[in-house]
Amino acid sequence: MHTTPTAGEPSWIELFTSDTDQARRFYGEILGWRAGEASEEFDGYFMFFHDGLPVAGCMDNAGGSMGPAAWSVYLHSDDLAATLERATAHGATVEAGPMQVGDAGHMGFLTDPQGHGIGVWQPLSHPGFSAISEDGAPAWFELATARYPDSSDFYRDTFDWDLHTVSDTEDFRYATVGRSQEARVGIMDATAEDQDPGWRVYLQVPDADTAAVRTTELGGRVLTAPHDTPYGRMCVIADPAGAALTILGPLRG
Repeated sequence: MHTTPTAGEPSWIELFTSDTDQARRFYGEILGWRAGEASEEFDGYFMFFHDGLPVAGCMDNAGGSMGPAAWSVYLHSDDLAATLERATAHGATVEAGPMQVGDAGHMGFLTDPQGHGIGVWQPLSHPGFSAISEDGAPAWFELATARYPDSSDFYRDTFDWDLHTVSDTEDFRYATVGRSQEARVGIMDATAEDQDPGWRVYLQVPDADTAAVRTTELGGRVLTAPHDTPYGRMCVIADPAGAALTILGPLRG
């Protein structure tokens, strides 16, 4: 399904890794992505392509010296400078930007008041990914936080999130931005979770079990075995450099 992100919605994902060559092979095999050429102008940054269109970015983190491998999410902004100013006013720390990235757009990166990193993207020629919820494309985005009320307030106030409560019990607190089929991102109370809090990327595949097997064969790890959920069959994996992501496929049978 093709999409045009609006303000406050996820519009881009980016892999920060210690081994870009390994990432090219791994994501090519798991998701069918084609890796583009590295840009000398932007320190070796390159894009992955899905059906000929940009789907994700990849950046070398100098052999791991700049921190662990990880996926980042960028939210769309119509006015980056204003968004970063608003985020700062609500307690965030701006780590980078606003800066212009050639003719592609303007970027910024911040740490929210709860310590979760989130990118912000104001497009020029590069709108971000253009497909969602199809094989080889992002399917869902999620913030898991141990400070659920505070995180909800921050993203509502900074990005104008229209939050709709899915569940509000001690065992499971979850809200989505938008309702039902229009929703693209969720926020979850991770107090009882055994996984690290932070932003999570979900990528769609034809078969989650096959993706899990290939992950191990290609040097990655399966962190959570494939299992059925009301939203599809999921598993959490880590690529060979350790970057975690969630794989989402259809239910078996």
